[in-house]
Amino acid sequence: MEHRYKKLCLSLGLGLNLTIASTTHWAAAHDHAHQGGIQTEASSKIKPDFDIFHTKITTEGNVAIFHIAVSGKAGKTKPSKSGKLAGSSVFSYVWPTTLDPSIVGFEPKSGILAFAVTSHPDFDDTPLFDENGDGNPNNDGNVWHSHWVVLQPDQACGKDALKVVDIPEGSKPRLPKTWPGLPILIDSPGWNPIFKGKTLEVRVPFDDIASIQSAGFDGVTTALRVNASVHAPLLCVSNVFKVASGNLSLPGKFNQ
Repeated sequence: MEHRYKKLCLSLGLGLNLTIASTTHWAAAHDHAHQGGIQTEASSKIKPDFDIFHTKITTEGNVAIFHIAVSGKAGKTKPSKSGKLAGSSVFSYVWPTTLDPSIVGFEPKSGILAFAVTSHPDFDDTPLFDENGDGNPNNDGNVWHSHWVVLQPDQACGKDALKVVDIPEGSKPRLPKTWPGLPILIDSPGWNPIFKGKTLEVRVPFDDIASIQSAGFDGVTTALRVNASVHAPLLCVSNVFKVASGNLSLPGKFNQ
């Protein structure tokens, strides 16, 4: 497990356009609305809509509340539509965790489990949900929506860069019931992201909330890109805007 996180730190530190932010964990909150969790100093070098200053995960009953706050307006900036799947962009707010992927239905130890809120106007990967309410569940990838993804480094994405893990042709790994049918380890559970000014929150239920509360987490804003040939690696991390901890050490603890 520890080795896996060292690889993640290496990937984001050497392979991507990582902007290191000075961070104080458990320092004074940015304001009274954002207490606890990971407090991060704002940076004028980062687009405000992705400039994380607060990340936390709390629980209420069997629900975990994933929280990120930015210095701009959360969710305001989306990728431009390219008109084709190949080479298209995905913007994301991400909570990488130390949770084992099996907790949400993937194979055990298959990679780094991360919860993500994404927007991508060139394709839709939530076939069970009609986010824009127009009666067509297949045309609203641009509307912010949630995923579980499993990440691993892949040199084909760039030096030490990360990807969403591909599913090799012919293999049949364990997958969540709401897997959208893409050949990658991604789940589209339908948990609705709520944007309010600087803040993004998602309420995620768990069968056994006690089993996850010792996990660590971090906060990341990032861009991903679909492979230009639409083959593996299908979805690579192409740019990291900001890491809440500054070094992806996953220092966050639930309810702290």
